[in-house]
Amino acid sequence: MIRDRKGATSNARAHMKPTPPSASIGIDFGTTNSSVAIARPSGEITLASVPFMGVLTDSYRSLLYLEQAKERGRDTLKSWTGPYGIERYLEAENKGRLIQSLKSFLSSRTLKTTEVFGRRRTLEELIARVLKDLRIFAEEQFGVPIHSAVVGRPVRFVGAESEDDNAYAEERLREAFRIAGFETVAFEMEPVAAAYYYESTLPHDELILIGDFGGGTSDFSLIHVGPEIRRRGRKPQDLLGNSGVGIAGDAFDAKIVRRLVSPVLGAGTQLRSMDKMLPVPIWVYAKVEKWHHLSFLRTKDTLNMLRSVEAQAVEPEKIAALLHLINEDLGYQLHRSVQAVKCALSAAEMASFHFSDGVIELEQSVKREAFEEWIAEELDQITTCVDGLVKKCGVQPGQVDKVFLTGGSSFVPSVRRIFETRFGADRIRAGNEFTSVARGLALKARDIN
Repeated sequence: MIRDRKGATSNARAHMKPTPPSASIGIDFGTTNSSVAIARPSGEITLASVPFMGVLTDSYRSLLYLEQAKERGRDTLKSWTGPYGIERYLEAENKGRLIQSLKSFLSSRTLKTTEVFGRRRTLEELIARVLKDLRIFAEEQFGVPIHSAVVGRPVRFVGAESEDDNAYAEERLREAFRIAGFETVAFEMEPVAAAYYYESTLPHDELILIGDFGGGTSDFSLIHVGPEIRRRGRKPQDLLGNSGVGIAGDAFDAKIVRRLVSPVLGAGTQLRSMDKMLPVPIWVYAKVEKWHHLSFLRTKDTLNMLRSVEAQAVEPEKIAALLHLINEDLGYQLHRSVQAVKCALSAAEMASFHFSDGVIELEQSVKREAFEEWIAEELDQITTCVDGLVKKCGVQPGQVDKVFLTGGSSFVPSVRRIFETRFGADRIRAGNEFTSVARGLALKARDIN
């Protein structure tokens, strides 16, 4: 049964045609957005789309919104996912709990459960709630039951420090798919999936470097692709190597928050304690930078601590603004403002950052040059990762025929410059930046079937 944004239900499977168990489904479950694609026998690739704010989108937000309600005198937990979760969250007067970027916690061995309105929930259960709706929406549109899929995974999960960590994260993701109603799941590296999509556009074979930039990870693959390779059958040696780093769009967003938002909320200010001047606790602002962590600050202990800080603060109005941001759970609105200025800086040398909710008002001009300085450390890590992969594979930059970039951060000019400098601007390719992984996963599913 599928729940719409008003809480009504409809039978998702009532009008489905019986199909063989080999429907070629690809699922890109991302840190920020997810996509589902099906590869038809005709060769056509179709993406599931959902309405959001009056328009159809191929991207399904990877988030979960929960509310506690009274029904017949008993506490019940209601939940919405994706765009329906956002719409419900925005229209709710008394905010529930908005949980985002769940994928980024998969490698953590300490975060196994979290408390949701007094009940412990496993990370796998929360992810499964998103995946279940994603499956049902796709089933309704494709007209087929979905019980198996090829699923993307990053080369390196966020926070993973070893292959054991990666394997642990992948197994947790597999369990989430099982809870969501999937019988079988095959994993493929996300940049390799993007390579399969790019390959479908080629008239000849090429050695390509794939750069896949997600919300939490940046992943790279060097791989031989093309029609002749497909015709003779793929060989393990076609894939020269993979590499990845656990930073991407979320890390860029965090730097914008650190520079533009956190100072307005009291970061770097002081409080009076007895006869001493002490800094305001900085750990809170680390949570604000990771906007999907903001809801975790709405605990009784944290709020009481911040009220105490406000009473002793040299600039109490800034701590009051921080408390307002947390109490009203404004992480999504803050994220939209951050995304807007980041996108604007990809197109212009200067843009305006604007965040307003009637209490907090922030307007500031930002130069692209300054933004690039803020993310210099992340750019260096991406550069090191790319250079290390090319060297490990024993390939000279001139031997790489094309570079295919996908994902939101591939639009950032300083990110593109990394590849233009090494391989030449004429060899950079892009297209379907937000759905190429899902398309490639569906093609891989068709090959398997």
